[in-house]
Amino acid sequence: MRISTLTIFEQSMSSLNRQQGSLMHVSQQIASGRRVVNPSDDPQAASQAVQVSQSLAINSQYAEARVSARNALAQEESILNSVSSAISSARTLIIQASNDPLSDADRASVASELRGIYETVIGQANATDGNGRYLFGGYKDGSEPFVRDASGNVSYVGDTNSREVRVDASRLMPVADNGDAIFRSVHTGAGYLAEADSGNQGSVVFKGPQVVDESDPGYGDAYDIAFSVDAQGVATYSVNGGTAQAYEAGQSIRFGGLSITLDGTPADGDSIQLDRAQNMNTDLFRTFEKALAVLEQPASGDTARAARANTLSNVLREFDNSLDNVLTTRASVGARMNELDVVDSVSDNRSLNYQEKLSGLEDLDYVSAIAEYSLRQIGLQAAQQAFIDIKGMTLFDRI
Repeated sequence: MRISTLTIFEQSMSSLNRQQGSLMHVSQQIASGRRVVNPSDDPQAASQAVQVSQSLAINSQYAEARVSARNALAQEESILNSVSSAISSARTLIIQASNDPLSDADRASVASELRGIYETVIGQANATDGNGRYLFGGYKDGSEPFVRDASGNVSYVGDTNSREVRVDASRLMPVADNGDAIFRSVHTGAGYLAEADSGNQGSVVFKGPQVVDESDPGYGDAYDIAFSVDAQGVATYSVNGGTAQAYEAGQSIRFGGLSITLDGTPADGDSIQLDRAQNMNTDLFRTFEKALAVLEQPASGDTARAARANTLSNVLREFDNSLDNVLTTRASVGARMNELDVVDSVSDNRSLNYQEKLSGLEDLDYVSAIAEYSLRQIGLQAAQQAFIDIKGMTLFDRI
């Protein structure tokens, strides 16, 4: 069989190119530390590696989202801590102002301090994060959620949604509670409040109400205590228009699972309303305004002093309810921050599993690769030497 010189050269060059290509491929594997340099090296492993890499990237994005969520919750928790401290200070001032020996000037001084706390709470309610977004406006976070009108009344103009962040594939977490739920709501277990009618002319003051029997069939209903005084000055009271009963100053009356203590002298037509706290005033700012109104206004006469005492008693209960609500929200924020720690731990384990799987698909076995590299070097050297030997086998060397 006759083989042309051209064929010999072409086959030799092809062999050299193959050996050089194989050597270069192993060199790339060693340099990159990856077994699969090109998808053609292992199509199945390359496909799985793409999927695992995408899962790893998504997991990393959720981790970044949790950092943002934790920062937002930490800001909210700090503000709620300040608000709860402010409400506690306001309660202390109301208790102080309820002491009968205080003069009107003393109460005015208390009112001045209380107004400072009031302004602080409004400022906290309109707090922003580091990016200028208002924390408690829901998704309307571009402007102040609490605004005051010309009369000084505070109203909420945010929405009732809570901003949420997806912190994991299966968890959409609220990262900022709306102001309506924090500053204008009470806990569902807040109980009852009592409020004297603004038109009362007598001097009846109340203490309570206290819940004594939640199993009573009438528990949960609203009640109205109405007073009647006849021409002889005999006072009676009725509950929700029921049978009139003799009134005695200092007595404690029970109805609907509740107990309330009444003292003082009623006037004909006076009344006191009782209802569940969530059906009464639930606005923290309105509570401040009620307290300031009676403390800044001097009270003269038994009727005015009774109205002030009843208002302060009511305000103290409302502050208690607002404080409970803020503390409940703060506890919820803390629970969410703890949940983020748990999700972080799960995510770290998931990320480690992804990295291990990706390593098994792509990473290089250096021992095998170095052995392969040495083998390819020998193969290339053998091909080069064979080419040199074959190239020397020509008749022209014999002429």
